[in-house]
Amino acid sequence: MFMQLLDSTIVNTALPAMAHSLGESPLRMHAVVVSYALTMAAVIPATGWLADRFGTRRVYMLAIGLFMLGSVACAASGSLDQLVAARVLQGVGGAMLMPVGRLVVLRAFPGELFLAAISFVAIPALVGPLIGPTLGGWLVEVASWHWIFLINLPVGLAGLLATRRYVPNFTAASGRFDLGGYLLLVSAMVGVSLALDGLGGMGWAHSLPVLLMILGMAALAAYWLHALRSPAPIFTPALFSVQSYRVGLLGNLFSRIGSGAMPYLLPLLLQLTLGYSPAEAGMLMLPVALASMGAKRVTTAVITRHGYRKVLIGNTLLLGVTIAGFALMAPGQPLWLRILQLGVFGAVNSFQFTAMNAVTLKDLAPAQAGSGNSLFSMVQMLGMSLGVTCAAALLAAFGGWLGSHDGSDALPVFRATVIAIGLMTMGSAVVFWQLRDEGPAELRGGEIVTDA
Repeated sequence: MFMQLLDSTIVNTALPAMAHSLGESPLRMHAVVVSYALTMAAVIPATGWLADRFGTRRVYMLAIGLFMLGSVACAASGSLDQLVAARVLQGVGGAMLMPVGRLVVLRAFPGELFLAAISFVAIPALVGPLIGPTLGGWLVEVASWHWIFLINLPVGLAGLLATRRYVPNFTAASGRFDLGGYLLLVSAMVGVSLALDGLGGMGWAHSLPVLLMILGMAALAAYWLHALRSPAPIFTPALFSVQSYRVGLLGNLFSRIGSGAMPYLLPLLLQLTLGYSPAEAGMLMLPVALASMGAKRVTTAVITRHGYRKVLIGNTLLLGVTIAGFALMAPGQPLWLRILQLGVFGAVNSFQFTAMNAVTLKDLAPAQAGSGNSLFSMVQMLGMSLGVTCAAALLAAFGGWLGSHDGSDALPVFRATVIAIGLMTMGSAVVFWQLRDEGPAELRGGEIVTDA
């Protein structure tokens, strides 16, 4: 998980340098991020079945190996197309890291310890984002962007050794894999994502994105009908009978569009409009990561005192305001103000992630843990992919309206984009409004009350 999150944050900081090396516009490099996240979202539905069938330890080691192989292919890429293809391979491995790791925690800890356990596991995972942007900017300046991928190799080797020794090989009864449902689900995700990308200025005819959107939605409807009649679907509709799960899942999808866009937008904003070098932009991501780690320590106490519903509604609105507040960034502002703004965003964003993760998974029965966790992980990556895609589409649209097609004089374009994304994030608070209002007595001591 450290390796996976290190890689994602390193890539965001290095995008302008990678664009220059490959002869591309920095504003078109979102394909490097989207291809990785979308591949992860497409592969994740199969990870629950694979972990049940072959064991968590075996699948986790396979994931690390594929991720390392994809990292080597990324470093060897000489064009944007080759880099995107290598990121797809990397995404196949990365897709199995997050859900299988979370599945181990779900099966190893009882319900009353789950919130504390998942918060603790998130702390070492945040070390990747802590050093990733700074390390990425430094490597770009002293060596080349290729090293942001090669650095994964020693980390992956250490991960393989640790996994072999420490990760339990949990298995469970696994039936026949629902290949038909899987293909429908993947078609829906890819169709909708490519449609949004096409609307973002890829030069496609206007009818093609609309057609892809219709086909994607049709595939999603077809999957739902298929799951209702299939004896063993990948994701059973019975998961949505758990109120906290269905609300948490939808809330994750829509609020993560905003959260997923910012790691892509912030390094570009700092480098293309405010004049920071890659290393300086990476250093400015440190307040985000440090504040994220600090917020993890108080999340459990705040949720226990006020309940998931109140915390998520209030924090989602605050997150949207914080994202829109980046429109106030301008050259010449004092450094302390910039650090404070980034730190506040990191704390609020971390609070959002922890609360959403816990409320989504807290009421799942043990028999639902595998498929429910895989669907949740898929939605997380789909939200990240859609976030970057929406950010790129908004940059292209506002660039056309404001007369900045090539990235020059891009500050007004970035300002309009972050305001739009902030408003989208605030709108997702309506989803969390549907949560059942749990009183402090139900949450005190980590005690979880399931829906009737």
